Formats: sequence, C-alpha cells, structure tokens
Amino acid sequence: MDEDPLHSLYPFLQEGRKAPEEGDGALLESVRQKAADSLSVKQAFFDAHLHQMVAVAHTLATVYRGGGRLFTMGNGGSSCDAAHIAVEFQHPVTAGRPALPATHLGADTALMTALGNDIGFKHVFVRQLLAHAKAGDGLIGISTSGNSENLMAAFAKAKEQGLATIGLTGMSGGAMAKSPFLDHCLIVPTDSIHRIQECHVVIYHILWDLVHTLLADDRGKSVTYQGNSVP
Repeated sequence: MDEDPLHSLYPFLQEGRKAPEEGDGALLESVRQKAADSLSVKQAFFDAHLHQMVAVAHTLATVYRGGGRLFTMGNGGSSCDAAHIAVEFQHPVTAGRPALPATHLGADTALMTALGNDIGFKHVFVRQLLAHAKAGDGLIGISTSGNSENLMAAFAKAKEQGLATIGLTGMSGGAMAKSPFLDHCLIVPTDSIHRIQECHVVIYHILWDLVHTLLADDRGKSVTYQGNSVP
C-alpha cells in the first residue's frame, strides 16, 4: 500500500521542484533577447539620426525663445508618452533648469470625451489647438504606426496656425512620414510596438536635455519665458 494515496493519482507532486534556472531557461533567454533587441534598435536609430535630433532640438529651443508653448498628443500608450514629455518640460528634475510651458492635449478627460461624442474623435486635438495654440508654438505628436487620424488632422491645423510640428513614429513612418505638415518626423524603423515605444522614451529625454542645453546661454542673458524672467 502506498504511503501517500495521492501518489498514484498525482505522481508529479512527488517529483519536487526544478531549480529556477532550469525551469525558467526559456524565459531567461527571452529576457536576454528582448533586452539585446531593445538596445540594438536604439543604437541603430541614434546612429542614423544624430543630426535630425539636433535639428529637432533647435526647433523646440526656437519655440521657447520666442515665448511659445509646447503641445503634445498621442493615443493609448503614446498618449502616456505625450503626457511624460509635457511633465518633463514643466517640471525639470535637474537643478538650475527653468520650467517651460507644455500642455498634454489628452489630459482633460471630460473635454476629450465631449469632443469625441459630439463631433468625432478625429477632432479631439484640433479643437484644442484652435482654442489655445498660436503662431510660434510647437506640437509633438506620437504614433507608433504614424497613421493616427486625429494626429494627422491636428498636424494639418497646427501648420495652418503657424506651429512648429514634430512627429515621433515607427515602422515605415506611415502617413506622418509622407505628410507636408510635419517639420520633423523621427521614425524608429521596427515593427515591434514595444521597441518603438522604448526608443521614443530615450528620444524625448535626450531632446529635453538638448533643448535646455541650447537655452543655457539665453539664461545668462535673463531671457523671459512666458513672462517669467530666468536668471
């Protein structure tokens, strides 16, 4: 008679646990491969777009030198990145760097749902630009596919209003890459949405740093940003 009556029914319970490195071998290799792929995508992007990154930074610095405001927009995860950009510029974490005006167009839930319900989701960013944007401001739009209809409508309206327009996208760039309404389009050429989004984070962190570097000389001249004198 078996000491444990469950042994014949559930023999695997008696086999003991495998060592973590043995049981998770496939998962560990997946981590290595994904991390390596993420690093490779970023390195390839920056190797190919160094000059374009500096050009975008100059464009954003010009917006702020002229007393302009930055607007950001995106959908889903890209909306979260757009919010992150706005926070970075408004709340710099590095001592001695001034807060710069930036607005995330997806932040007002009541307004977004009102516009989406009443006139259609295509117009949720356009109507806000009509209300708040002026010539000399800047607009950053983020879309992993580059085909977001509401972003494309907003870029067209922004260019009509005289805003500087910047797109962050991936894959082949989609409609954003072909649009005459974007001054700059930074494309991360991979089909992986995760890798695109990971690279976008690095892109806008570096742009934030470059913009403050370009404005550093202005701070020595007590330039005024949105009515605030910055020593």
